[in-house]
Amino acid sequence: MTDPTPQGFVSFVSSGPGDPELLTLKAAARLAAADAVLFDDLSAGPILGHARAGADLVGVGKRAGRPSPKQDHVSRLLVDYARTGAKVVRLKSGDSGVFGRLEEEIVALREAGIGYEIIPGVTAASAAAAAAGIPLTRRLTARRVQYVTGHDVSGALPEGLNWPALADPQATTIVYMARRTFATLAAGLIAQGLPPETPALMAENVSTPAQKLRPSTVGALPALIAGDAGDGPTLILYGPLALELMGA
Repeated sequence: MTDPTPQGFVSFVSSGPGDPELLTLKAAARLAAADAVLFDDLSAGPILGHARAGADLVGVGKRAGRPSPKQDHVSRLLVDYARTGAKVVRLKSGDSGVFGRLEEEIVALREAGIGYEIIPGVTAASAAAAAAGIPLTRRLTARRVQYVTGHDVSGALPEGLNWPALADPQATTIVYMARRTFATLAAGLIAQGLPPETPALMAENVSTPAQKLRPSTVGALPALIAGDAGDGPTLILYGPLALELMGA
């Protein structure tokens, strides 16, 4: 009688915002040892060059407005691969714990009795600030940093936002997936009392050759977005951003 197939293991690997040099040593090591890599669109390209030759490479990324795998399908693939005894890497862009739908996949693995680990990485907010040459915090004027998603599952601005917190002029706020709904968000922020001249930065395709950084203000940025034809992954930072460091 042969032994049953040993249970596999899943590593949730954070790939960073796109530059393969921002991978951690642990992330690169897991990619090099994986039997299968299930990757997001934003984790494709040069980052997959760290994967072991012969590993199964499976694209499971989701992009707004484009055909994408359903979440339950992605979770099922993770379970099915792990049950073959494979070392599986679930490669997620940025940091996997920041707007990466990590919890649904963890729940599926726990229900199937499959072990996993989470390897943190550089989130796009940190990479955008570094690319712009500015800090996310400032002594006395920005002691708090907050992350918010710019759209819900339908693509609209999420309901139930904490408007007073988002309009706090002494917080640095980062809005992920921000392009389509920022005009609505900006109007709400200004209605809550945030000055229209509050510095803002739009960052697109952070840390890649296609990176664009657009310094502006909360009041002026919606018009800039309306005149910009870009469709790359975008986040917007606003608050006490020290934009003078960028020559704004």
